[in-house]
Order: sequence, then structure tokens, then C-alpha cells
Amino acid sequence: MKYPLSMRLLHWCMAVIILGMVWAGWTMVSMDDAVPAKFSFFYPWHKSFGMLILMLVLVRLVIRARSTLPTLPQGLAQWEVQTAKAAHGLLYTLMILVPLAGYSMSSSFTESDGVFFFGVNLPELLPKNDDRFELFRDIHKGFAFALLGVVALHALGALKHRFIDRDRSKDVLSRMV
Repeated sequence: MKYPLSMRLLHWCMAVIILGMVWAGWTMVSMDDAVPAKFSFFYPWHKSFGMLILMLVLVRLVIRARSTLPTLPQGLAQWEVQTAKAAHGLLYTLMILVPLAGYSMSSSFTESDGVFFFGVNLPELLPKNDDRFELFRDIHKGFAFALLGVVALHALGALKHRFIDRDRSKDVLSRMV
């Protein structure tokens, strides 16, 4: 049994967006502030796609709650089942917390023009406070690295079952393609 088509499409779209966001985040923070593209291109698009991720994960959770999902393959060891469940919980949690921390970061930074969502200015939820901005920046960065680590483990686990185990009773990837 496969995941519903809507969940499979969201999964792969979000995977591409999240990996692109990590690249964009690394790129923009390493750029000199004198480079115009840093603030005119990278930051606005990073914020827009961050809010898109937040919205998509919420849609994904609704679809997940309303769908019949495939069970994990019977051939998996108990520790693999527990690890997969923990990783999925962490993935969903971090896909919510990373954008929320970024939103909080932008809302609280005194020099920020706010968060734009593809041209629409979203309301700032927090008062301007640069000390709070620094806290949210550290949280956003830490959660983003944690998300990248869990994504890597998730992908490596799926690839291990497909290409190293070569055991159909352990193949989790076939449920998502």
C-alpha cells in the first residue's frame, strides 16, 4: 500500500523546498551585507518559502489525519520501527518550529520590514526587540540544523532499506514513490 497521492506529492515538493531553503539560508548569511541580492532577493524569498513550508506541513497534517496510511513493513526490527516513528515526529515538529522561529526572528528584528509571503506583508506578531531577535535567530539556526540532520537520517534509512537490505519486506521507499 502507498501513501495517498496528495501526501506523496507534498512529501517530495517539501523535500525539494526544504533542501533549497537550507542552501539559501547558508548562502544568504555568508554573503556580505553590501551585496544587494542578499536583502532584495535571498531574504524575501527565504521568508516566503519558509511560510509556504509552514502552510504545507499544516495541510499535510490534515490530509494525514483524514487518510488511511500504510503500516510500516513487517520485516523491520523493533528498533527500526521506533526510530522511524521518532524521526517522523521530529520531522513534523521541526517543519513547524523552524518557520515559526524564523517568523519570530523577522518580527522582532528592529531593522526588519516584516515577513512577506510572495508579495503579501504578513502581520508582525511580536514587538521589535533585538535581544529577542538574537534568541530567535539562534533557535531558528539550531532547529534548521536539527531538521537537516533528521532529514538526512530519514533519507539514509529509506535508501538503506531499498539498496543495502534489498529486502522487499523492509522497503519503505516504495510507499512514497
